[in-house]
Amino acid sequence: MLGLKLETDPRWANIAESNLSEILTDHAYCEQKAASNAISIIVGYPYHSELVEEMLKLAQEELQHFEMVHQKIKARGFELGFERKDHYVNELYKFMRKGYSKKIVLIDRLLFAAMIEARSCERFKILSEQLKDPDLSNFYRELMISEAGHYTTFIGFARKYGEGVEDVNLRWQQWLDFEAGLIKSYGKQETIHG
Repeated sequence: MLGLKLETDPRWANIAESNLSEILTDHAYCEQKAASNAISIIVGYPYHSELVEEMLKLAQEELQHFEMVHQKIKARGFELGFERKDHYVNELYKFMRKGYSKKIVLIDRLLFAAMIEARSCERFKILSEQLKDPDLSNFYRELMISEAGHYTTFIGFARKYGEGVEDVNLRWQQWLDFEAGLIKSYGKQETIHG
């Protein structure tokens, strides 16, 4: 369903498990950034009512996920650290088209978000299958399902708003190709995308 062209090395879960405090803090901020991204889309495209409604729901859900991750952090005696830079997301951002028509920029903005959700979903699946902590394993299974839904939402809107504008499926393949080259450099840190 996700179409990712390069899977994460399953050994990444061992790296993540070796520093749960770090992975949980990084994950919390990923949820916060996802909520901020949804709000930013609303601000940029307020005239797409259906998109605004879905982004409102998504932003609320992402903040709930932030709260849930924070609860997992506290339950383990950890503290939420400072925000981490997400180099993977920053590299993806560079691939996004800017300076084009507002319609083209929206399509890429939605595909950018779909790509992040797809990779997060894949990483959560690995954590759900590999973590020895049954509570976290179940937690990541639930979030994997949620991320898959977010991916579907973003790619669905890209196709809707891209109809008659460009071949969104072709552009999505370009995103998948770019991401496959990019992800080769990641999977070595205890962060969600690292």
